[in-house]
Amino acid sequence: MKKIISGKVREVYDVENGTMVIVTTDRISAFDVILPTMITDKGKVLNALSNFWFDYTKDIVKNHMISSNLSDMPAEFQKPEYEGRTILVKKLKMLPYEIIVRGYMFGSMYEAVQAGKVPEGITFNRSYQLAEKLDTPIVTPSTKAKEGHDINVSLDYMKKDIGEALATKIEKTAIAIYNKCYEHAYKNGIIIADTKFEFGLDENGELILGDEVLTPDSSRFWNKDTYTIGTSPNSYDKQFIRDWLKQNNLAGDPSIKSIPAEVVQKTSDIYHECQKRICGTARN
Repeated sequence: MKKIISGKVREVYDVENGTMVIVTTDRISAFDVILPTMITDKGKVLNALSNFWFDYTKDIVKNHMISSNLSDMPAEFQKPEYEGRTILVKKLKMLPYEIIVRGYMFGSMYEAVQAGKVPEGITFNRSYQLAEKLDTPIVTPSTKAKEGHDINVSLDYMKKDIGEALATKIEKTAIAIYNKCYEHAYKNGIIIADTKFEFGLDENGELILGDEVLTPDSSRFWNKDTYTIGTSPNSYDKQFIRDWLKQNNLAGDPSIKSIPAEVVQKTSDIYHECQKRICGTARN
């Protein structure tokens, strides 16, 4: 058993038979720093959400999931500490892009537009306020940087790199996934403002959805009940802990020693509420 990736949140192991084991930890990162204190059950929540969405979108595109049952895992993972946070997946040739789908004018997109720097290849027929819903969701890819920040690129750039047919299929698939999941979340009190997907190719060259899907770590989840155009909406993601770091002048500080228990508990509660609304299940 070889660990091939130790990411900010996930540990990935090569099973050497065309499969991998992915373990989602309780680690949390903010401002490119892995924080020193674990968030209770965060890994289980992320895993449950991804598994839910993988099943919910399998009619649109195949995904890398094989099993979430520990009995199907190598013996090393058949232990209580791996329960609810471990999946067996198909190994893919991952494409070197994050596919970001934006349904609302927010974040770096809003900042760019306000500065008169609309991303290449994107055209808006009208102006939008902060947090206003776009008439049509858009795709803005980014390259996956091994170090530092990812680099935003245009769809045309991606088409020239991996081929127009594949890039167009990815764009259409990503928007179809977003639209279907948006409707489900909206009915349950959550607005999916934006998200990112990662795709790979299997041994037959077929497009497969991988990594994680529509979790608070990869998406902006807003509270539908308090959402108001022109303001920064309340969210079901790690914005709460980001705000705490900013308020305490700790944003991006790698020397931070610990996170207060009440901040950990509040963050955990936010993640659990997100899972309950989307999956219809209580705490793990």
